[in-house]
Amino acid sequence: MSDDNSLPFRRVLLKLSGEALLGEQSFGIDVNVARSVAEEVKQAHELGTQIAVVVGGGNIFRGVSVSAGNMAQGLAWAARRRGVRCAVVVPDNAPETKLSGIRRLGGEIVKVPYDDWWAVFATHRFAPLEDLKFVHPVADVGMMAGNGTIGLEILDEVPDVDAVLVPFGGGGLSCGIAAALAASHPDVPVYGCEVETAAPLAAALAHGAPVDVDRTPTFVDGIGGKGVFAEMWPLTSLLLAGSLVASLEEVAAAIRLLAERNRVVAEGAGAAAVAAALNRQLDAHSIVCVVSGGNIDLDVLAAILRGEVPTKEH
Repeated sequence: MSDDNSLPFRRVLLKLSGEALLGEQSFGIDVNVARSVAEEVKQAHELGTQIAVVVGGGNIFRGVSVSAGNMAQGLAWAARRRGVRCAVVVPDNAPETKLSGIRRLGGEIVKVPYDDWWAVFATHRFAPLEDLKFVHPVADVGMMAGNGTIGLEILDEVPDVDAVLVPFGGGGLSCGIAAALAASHPDVPVYGCEVETAAPLAAALAHGAPVDVDRTPTFVDGIGGKGVFAEMWPLTSLLLAGSLVASLEEVAAAIRLLAERNRVVAEGAGAAAVAAALNRQLDAHSIVCVVSGGNIDLDVLAAILRGEVPTKEH
């Protein structure tokens, strides 16, 4: 992706995910999420309960959340600190790099077919683990509140921000950030960023209500579900300014650009916001892109760095 000096100058800033929860000095989504749910984990431990987690793409997101393994790793980290069991339900095509991260932090992994995994989000239950405390990765208020701290960090670090771009999986990350911004800077729009192979937010906004969408599994596995959850629609329709959709080629180019110029390794979902900023759908000067994860299999990353668009499904 070459520079075009004829286009107006814009400032695109990156808000990065923590580096695998390695230390307090790391900043960003992973550490923030783990901190935000630590008290809930403590309370569960005091009650003698355990925690069941459903995770997006094996993700995202800390307790239970669809965010490419980041949330699962965050909750596993917090659970391990409290000596609490953490079980994670993942789709059977979850990338190994995400599963490895969960295991390293002490999380137990339960693989299920994608449709069964998706159903857990809607029903809030998974029969084999019903003796555990279920923490929803997207709709849990505590999760969204934790995500909101990212919005506060953005305002603190970039007070003149014009727009914030956030990968959209289930809406917990984007709505949490948007809620925090709306409280003090309601003029700063927050956009959900999607990939063209599955863009449920764009479809819901176009129809005025959640609808099922055709989904093609790709290397962008942390976003792009079958639809917007009904319980999240009131928040997403109220808080988000819109959906910005990128192509697979644009996401791959964004991953490559981040690696080459910023030495940042991002997964497909994590690079979606950067892809949306680079394809210039948005007319804004100062844009913050939330890079929400770097859990990408090495063979996929290698193909992208060679200039390819991987066809490998996760």
